[in-house]
Amino acid sequence: MAVSRTESSGRLVAGGKSLEWAAWWRESAEDAPVIVMLHEGLGCLSLWRGFPGQIADATGLPVFAYSRAGYGQSDPAELPRPPDYMTREAIDVLPAVLDAIGARNYILLGHSDGATIAAIHAGSVGDFRIRGAVLMAPHFFTEPMGLAEIAKAKEAFATTDLRQRMARHHRDPEATFRGWNDAWLDPGFVSWNVADVIDYLRVPVLVIQGEHDQYGTVAQIEEIENRSSAPVDVVLLEDCRHSPQFDQPERTIEAVREFAARLVRIEAAEVVVA
Repeated sequence: MAVSRTESSGRLVAGGKSLEWAAWWRESAEDAPVIVMLHEGLGCLSLWRGFPGQIADATGLPVFAYSRAGYGQSDPAELPRPPDYMTREAIDVLPAVLDAIGARNYILLGHSDGATIAAIHAGSVGDFRIRGAVLMAPHFFTEPMGLAEIAKAKEAFATTDLRQRMARHHRDPEATFRGWNDAWLDPGFVSWNVADVIDYLRVPVLVIQGEHDQYGTVAQIEEIENRSSAPVDVVLLEDCRHSPQFDQPERTIEAVREFAARLVRIEAAEVVVA
């Protein structure tokens, strides 16, 4: 089921699941990259709020966002999620999403779990359509403080109105929460580590993280700075926790705009052979 550029929303099939999507199309060169947005572990299409449109306006590039299986109004996912669920999304599902969009070039923009999925795809799949990646609050390995926050989220889901708030955006908030929370709190997940994908990154990367991110420390950023052979730009935001797009929207949007503009200039530059 291909995505039509005459429509601003719809459904596509990837990984055997029907997924909801929305797009903010912009008039641009035929080979201009489409920015594909990958949401966080409890996110979905609607929880991006106005951010995709703001990115489209700032960059002048088309933006595409979708809900992964088990999120938003997309089909349910099988539970429990395996420890390598992000790797499976990056290798088995995301390529089909990109095929359905049908663009020549892409910039992946992910937040949290979505940033990890973007990094895994860029570092594991030989996909020459990927021209760059924006990683907001990525995680490549577990940290005690992050796991402690995820344990707090489990308590909040049981004792506060978190379930009701999630129900505004997810067709099955219980399954959505359990799919994420149970995977991260599984005893075997403590040793989860996908940092080796960094060694195989071959496209420019922009990393954006809040100084007070409650789910990950700057060790996540240092890992990609120390291991990537591709160019890495880092924006560390003050007065910012786990969601740069909401805690520091103006600085986040400007960082993405500059990064995308630089990629477009590089792509458009003529190579002169002496």
